[in-house]
This record gives sequence, structure tokens and C-alpha cells, in this order.
Amino acid sequence: MEMFLLDGQQAIVAILANVFFIGISFYALQAMMIEKVIKKNKVFQAQLLFILISIMIGSTVANFFLNLTNWSNQLPFLFN
Repeated sequence: MEMFLLDGQQAIVAILANVFFIGISFYALQAMMIEKVIKKNKVFQAQLLFILISIMIGSTVANFFLNLTNWSNQLPFLFN
């Protein structure tokens, strides 16, 4: 039963980390002046691209931090 609880906690942390870093990357990307690169009358496509790039960056950063956390939790096994 304890194993399921641990898996559930890891799932919640992973979801929250992904949502947090996607939000952070979305906020950070707003500093770019994307209007100079996007064609006129392509607003929806530009917004969709913006969201997809945010998801890509945010998920990558979240995975990095989740991996780093898992690896640091495994370090004590090196000294047993």
C-alpha cells in the first residue's frame, strides 16, 4: 500500500512541476517580440505556436528537475 502512496505523490509532484514550468516558460516567452516573425493575419497560428513552444520548454525543464531530484534521492545508495 505504501508503494501506491509513493507513486501517487510522485505523480502529483510531476504534474505540478510540469504545469509550473510550462507557466514560467509561457511568461518568459512573452518577452519576445514574435510579431516581427509571424505573417499578418496568422494570429491563431502564432498563439498556437507560442503555446506549443511553452509546453516543449516547460516539460523539458520539469523533466530535468524531476530527474535531478530522483538522482539525488538515489545518491545514498552509493554509500551503502
